[in-house]
Amino acid sequence: MTTVAGRSAYVELTVEAGDDASEALTNFLWEQGAVGVVEETVAGAPARVRAFFLATVACQALTTGVDAFLEGLRTLGLTAGSRARLTPLADADWAAAWREHFRPVAVGRALLVAPPWEIPAGSERVILAIEPGRAFGTGHHGTTAGCLELLEALVASERPARAIDLGTGSGILAVAAARLGIGEVLACDTDADAVAATLANAARNGVAGRVHALVADAASVATGPAPLVLANLLAAAHDALAPRYRHLVAAGGALVLGGLLDAEADAVTATLAAHGFRREAARSLEGWTSLALRHAPLHPAA
Repeated sequence: MTTVAGRSAYVELTVEAGDDASEALTNFLWEQGAVGVVEETVAGAPARVRAFFLATVACQALTTGVDAFLEGLRTLGLTAGSRARLTPLADADWAAAWREHFRPVAVGRALLVAPPWEIPAGSERVILAIEPGRAFGTGHHGTTAGCLELLEALVASERPARAIDLGTGSGILAVAAARLGIGEVLACDTDADAVAATLANAARNGVAGRVHALVADAASVATGPAPLVLANLLAAAHDALAPRYRHLVAAGGALVLGGLLDAEADAVTATLAAHGFRREAARSLEGWTSLALRHAPLHPAA
């Protein structure tokens, strides 16, 4: 595996892209494992997309793949630069990038996601003060916003007592669940930085006593079934975890899935249907679909 030399924790990939190509490019970069993507309009210069990756990424394979994707966009007549630029990024630069682009955003009927340095005064919405740190999840990405909307609707109608958040990232879904009234939330992630961010965000939002976070894999986390399971992952992970979801979601409980490109939603729905899940609702935002499914097994889980 090729990595950027030095001690930087992150690398920044910068690509020029017109408005007609930026959405497709942004989605592609998330799929490649970006931990953050921002789109910028620069006065007097072409628009650009900046994506941040952990420094352990295979840099040559990443840039080769992005350059090939750019060529495909140009073949379709879209405006895209010819090559991606990859540079080391210090932790301080990562934090500065997020502070520059992370602004308060209203989600659903009642939520407002805001950075700790810009909490709106006098808002009647439920405020989620989220500092992403090195983890994914600010509420600005379509897949996170879609999961938050579905979560909000489920909590309003069912009031589940307990929830599990798989691949928690910044902990935004776990914190939202607790802030909306769920009494106990178990959040897990294989990334220790993500777990640290989740615990910090839970404390920041006054729900540290209700959000328990641990370093664990979704496929093997030791816990009993819950009436609500949240999983903002990618389509391949949902396919692999489908049998596991049968055991983690209580019979009659709800499963909220994120991380699906619009074109992937039906295939994942079919995979989950084979394991006893019925699709009940969907949200499509910015090319990404989030799903709410009901666990309605024909037979008890074996």
